[in-house]
Amino acid sequence: MDIVKGIPVAPGVVVARAFVLEDTLERISPEHVEESGVERELDRLDVAFKKAQRDIQADRDRAEARLGPEPAKIFDFHLALIRDPSITNPIRTRIRADHMTAVYAVATGFRQVADRFRQMDTEVLRQKASDLHDLEHRLLVHLLGKQEDRLARVEGSVVVVAHELTPAAAASLDLQKVRGLALDAGGRTSHTAIVASALGIPVVLGLQRLSSAVRDGDLVIVDGDSGIAVVRPDPETLSRYERSALRSRERSRRLAEMAHLDPVTRDGTRIRLMGNIEFAHEIPLLLAQGGEGVGLFRTEYLYLTRPSPPTEQDHFEEYRRSIELLEGRPLTIRTFDLGADKYTQERAADPERNPMLGLRSIRYCLQNLPMFRTQLRAILRVSALGPVRVMFPLISTALELRQARMVLGDVMEELGEEGVEFDPAIPVGMMVEVPSAALLASSFAREVSFFSIGTNDLIQYTLAVDRGNERVANLYTGANPAVIQLVKAVIRTGRRFGVETSLCGELASEPSFTMLLLGLGLRTLSLSAGRIPAVKRVIRAVDIEQCERLARRVGSFDSERQVLRCLREELGQVIPDPDECWTED
Repeated sequence: MDIVKGIPVAPGVVVARAFVLEDTLERISPEHVEESGVERELDRLDVAFKKAQRDIQADRDRAEARLGPEPAKIFDFHLALIRDPSITNPIRTRIRADHMTAVYAVATGFRQVADRFRQMDTEVLRQKASDLHDLEHRLLVHLLGKQEDRLARVEGSVVVVAHELTPAAAASLDLQKVRGLALDAGGRTSHTAIVASALGIPVVLGLQRLSSAVRDGDLVIVDGDSGIAVVRPDPETLSRYERSALRSRERSRRLAEMAHLDPVTRDGTRIRLMGNIEFAHEIPLLLAQGGEGVGLFRTEYLYLTRPSPPTEQDHFEEYRRSIELLEGRPLTIRTFDLGADKYTQERAADPERNPMLGLRSIRYCLQNLPMFRTQLRAILRVSALGPVRVMFPLISTALELRQARMVLGDVMEELGEEGVEFDPAIPVGMMVEVPSAALLASSFAREVSFFSIGTNDLIQYTLAVDRGNERVANLYTGANPAVIQLVKAVIRTGRRFGVETSLCGELASEPSFTMLLLGLGLRTLSLSAGRIPAVKRVIRAVDIEQCERLARRVGSFDSERQVLRCLREELGQVIPDPDECWTED
């Protein structure tokens, strides 16, 4: 048995046989043709380009039909690249001048362009190298006459295992057969991750060595909740995960019944359950699960699914679509949070030594004012169409908040002079994600309309633990008393100053923490759509006095083990069947 730790991208547990996808194209070696064969090679190249464009357009249409408009826009970038004369003309020149074969000219041409992308100054451009690899693969498939792709010949229920997978291949997976996806490469924000996370199957990326440890037909477990892949599990592990998968399906069926019930405690206290989204097309699912609006719109994904940074109109159209789908419900838009763990540093030519403490989030916004102003203009314009709130991420000092508000004020003045309608009283809030913001919450409370506690970053900055590092994963926990004290302090400050306070980190999605959060005073939680029914199940089973007693007990503990034990015991008392909620093993 081999257990490999990776990055969870899409939740769920699946047990199936492995289908190992390898690059079956031959290694391309230098080949040349006689003068008389040059025109034939050029003709072959033109045919390959036309077929590849046709394939990309077909993949785009399928992706839009299955996954929505945003993931499909990745293929627009591919179309733009394959039609770009700066890429295609040098390939033709190599064939004419150097008498290269079309195959060798394509292989060398695209790889040289990919190398140039990897040397770009910005990470978003460096990551485009993988798109060049996808296009090279498409053209070589046509030039070498290999029309069938192994993915099209999948039989039975399988887990696809590969070193990496292009967005096109991910979007074309036959979900009647492919039950899970496990890749060596990739991060949460890669193009492949964006597409794969919309498939509705368990997905784990960043497994590094998995594909070399798996053979076709091996039994594999993909745990998309924990980010784990288990190869050739022993009987005990297999039995445990098979039971887990069965319970997961039954649990989902039972929890679906909770979606349209009100999130009201037994003593009549109503809790607002909002949703965290990346794209507008997620809103129907959010509402179907019982969400009451969007508490966190992560807008950095708009930058990942386009060939160039989104324009003001691109932003506006996505926000407008969100407002229309919400039908009067609130939309909280977080300005883009780019950098650090939002972009993998693996391919960076000159990566930051410590990206989590580097140029990211609001710092990046304030050093890239044209991008920042473009987004703020779109947010303000759409505020005239419905209830919109703007939220600044990773604020650590009062100066950062004031600078961000100053830029917002300048944009308001600019729109006013242009006669563009917007809400001049748009609520302005901030994420509380670093200890300095939590400790100085009383100062910030005088300058914002709302707080949103982002526990994902707050935990790692408080405990000095990289949340993406499996070696110290046991230290990363929201049950640490220091984290709980900071959360409690922010909630109290918000209540004292009349500032609405919510929590949008992963703790909001953990039913074992729901009673504690209510007991600390939170009345609004923002979480992923799929977790809403489970959290609502806990809310409807408790009363506030009971939660407050639990919070007082937890406040006396000095270790996370004590906290977790207490929370699990309390949850077990209020939920007759603990399998009805997602708790850590």
